[in-house]
Amino acid sequence: MNTIKERLDTLESILGQFIVHTDVALRRLENEMKEFKDEMKEFKDEMKEFKDEMKDFKDEMKEETKKKNREWSNLAKKMGTLVEDLIAPALRPVLSKYFNCDVTMEGQRMFRRKSGMDYEVDAIAAGDDAVFMIEVKSTPREKDVDDIVEKSKKFFEFFPEYKDKKLAVIFGSITFPENVITYASRRNVYVMGWREWDYMDILNYDQINKQ
Repeated sequence: MNTIKERLDTLESILGQFIVHTDVALRRLENEMKEFKDEMKEFKDEMKEFKDEMKDFKDEMKEETKKKNREWSNLAKKMGTLVEDLIAPALRPVLSKYFNCDVTMEGQRMFRRKSGMDYEVDAIAAGDDAVFMIEVKSTPREKDVDDIVEKSKKFFEFFPEYKDKKLAVIFGSITFPENVITYASRRNVYVMGWREWDYMDILNYDQINKQ
C-alpha cells in the first residue's frame, strides 16, 4: 500500500514539475512571440518609412527630370535647334510605338528645288510602307496646321521617290495648346511634343484614329 502511495506521490511530483516546466516554457514562448511581433512591427514600420522615402526620392527625381526637360527645351527653342535636339532623337521610338514603323531613312532640313521653287521640310522619316513629313514650330498655332497641310499637298511633287508610300504629317513642338491639338486632329495632322514634360510623344494619336 505504501509502495503505491509512494508511486502516486512520485507521479504527482513529476506531473507538477511537468506542469511548472510547461507553464514556464509557454510563458517564455509567449514572450518570444511578443518580442517577435514587436520586431516585425518595427520592421514593417521601417519598410514603410523606406518606401515613403523612396517615393519621395522618385517624386523628386521626376520633378527634377521635368525641370531639366523644360530648361533643355527652352534652350533648344532659343538656339533654333528643336529639330535636332528634341524631335529627331524621339522620332524612331515614337514611329515604332504608334505606327509599327522600322525607320529605314531619316533626314533633317530636307531641301529640294524644282522649276525655280524651293521646298524644305524640317525632317523626313521613311519605312517600308509609310513616309513621315515633320514640320516644327516653336510656338504652334492653328494657322500653322493649315500651312503644314497645304505644304504636304506638294510633298510627292518634290520627293517623288516616296510616291509608293502613305504620307503621314507630324507637327512637332515643345508643347501644344489644347485648341491646336483639337484643330490638328480634325485635319489629320499628328502633333508631337512633351507629354507632361516626361517624354516626347504623339499627343493626339487616339483622336485621329477614332475619327
